[in-house]
Amino acid sequence: MSNGSSLPPHRRLRGTLLVVLAAVLAAGLGGWLIWHSSRGDCGPRAGQPAPSDPAGHATGPGGSHAPGSKDSTGHGARDSLKGKVVVLDPGHNPHNNEHGRQIARQVDIGNARKECDTTGTATNDGYAEASFTLDLARRARTLLQKEGAKVVLTQDGDRPYGPCVDERAEIGNKAHADAALSLHADGSGAGNRGFHVILPARVTAGPADTAAIVGPSRQLGERLAGRFRTVTGSAVSNYIGDGTGLDKRSDLGGLNLSTVPKVFIECGNMRDAKDAAQLTDARWRQKAAHGITEGITDFLSH
Repeated sequence: MSNGSSLPPHRRLRGTLLVVLAAVLAAGLGGWLIWHSSRGDCGPRAGQPAPSDPAGHATGPGGSHAPGSKDSTGHGARDSLKGKVVVLDPGHNPHNNEHGRQIARQVDIGNARKECDTTGTATNDGYAEASFTLDLARRARTLLQKEGAKVVLTQDGDRPYGPCVDERAEIGNKAHADAALSLHADGSGAGNRGFHVILPARVTAGPADTAAIVGPSRQLGERLAGRFRTVTGSAVSNYIGDGTGLDKRSDLGGLNLSTVPKVFIECGNMRDAKDAAQLTDARWRQKAAHGITEGITDFLSH
C-alpha cells in the first residue's frame, strides 16, 4: 500500500483542504448543539405559558401585566407615567369608628352639607372596607411607581381619622393630579354583585364646579372599568349602572370639590358572600391593583 508522500503535490493539497473543512464543520455543529440546548432557560418554549407572578400575571415575554413591559395596546412600559401625578384616596379610615364626633362634623360639598367621613362597611366576617382600601392603595401605589408616576395617598394609615371628604378632594387639587381615584367597596344586599365606577355629575354650586372635569373624568372611568374587568375577571355591577359599570353622582364631596379628573371605584359588594371571597383574597387584590394601574395608564397615555 502506498503512503501520501508518493501522491502528486496537487492531490496532497486537496486532501489537506478536505481535512480542514471537515474539522470546521464539526466544530460549528458542536457549537450550535450547545447553544440550542441551553436556550431553554431564556424564556418559555413554544406552546408553553409564560411564568407568572403570585397574582397570576404573566411575567415572561408576551406577558401583558409584567411590570415594565407593554400590554397588548402598547401601554404599561416602564416609565410610561414618568412626570405624571396620581392621587389614590383609600376610602374611610380604620380608626374612624373611634372618632364618631369628629367624623360626624358637617362639611360643605357645594350643593349640600355632609358628614366629614363615615366608617364604611365590612364583610359579614368583619373585614373592614377601610382595611381593604388601604391595602389596595398600597399595592396600586407600588405598581404605579414602577411605571414612573409620582403617587400621593390621601392617607396611609398615618391619621387618627379621616381625612374629611373636602380635604380628600383638596389633596388631589393641590397635587395638580393628572388622575385621582377614590377606592371603595360597597355594602349592598346579598345577591348584588360586581364592581362599578362612579363619575362626577355636573355640579356648579358654592365651592363646587365640576364643569371642567366631567369629560376627562368619564374617560378615566371608562378606561378604568374596562381594564379592571379584563384583569380581575370581575363582572360589572348587576344592581347599579344598567350593565355599564358606570354610575354618575352629584352627592359625593370627593368628586364635587375636585378640580382634577377623578372617579370612585366600588370594587365589589362586601355584603355578598361571593364578592367578599374575592375582596378578602390577597391574590385578587393584587389583580385589582394591576387593573387599576392599567386603567390609569391607559387614560394618561391618550
